[in-house]
Amino acid sequence: MVAKAIHRNFGMSPAKVRRILGLIKNKPVGEALAALKFRSTPAAKAVAKVIRSAAANGENNEFMAADDLRIIGAYADDAPRLKRFRPQSRGRINPIIRRSCHITVFVGEEGAKLGT
Repeated sequence: MVAKAIHRNFGMSPAKVRRILGLIKNKPVGEALAALKFRSTPAAKAVAKVIRSAAANGENNEFMAADDLRIIGAYADDAPRLKRFRPQSRGRINPIIRRSCHITVFVGEEGAKLGT
């Protein structure tokens, strides 16, 4: 069985969040949370929150054992962007694009695959 949790419209670019997600893929939930605890970036706090939510979904909704949970998939996909413009010299403008992302984490018991 697989449980998932999604944090939508997180206000950080997907590239910055993917750096954090690369650290935790295929690790047990406890080990992943311990690794994120010492990262000072806001993305690490958001990813840790999503991992805790996915683990709680697995325990309560899918009746999985808490000690056997592993992160079997973690993604940061594009979300809608805020597009703003800043005036520049000589009547020109420069765009400002505020990126955001959707963070998705899948947890499952030992040996579970994402497709099942």
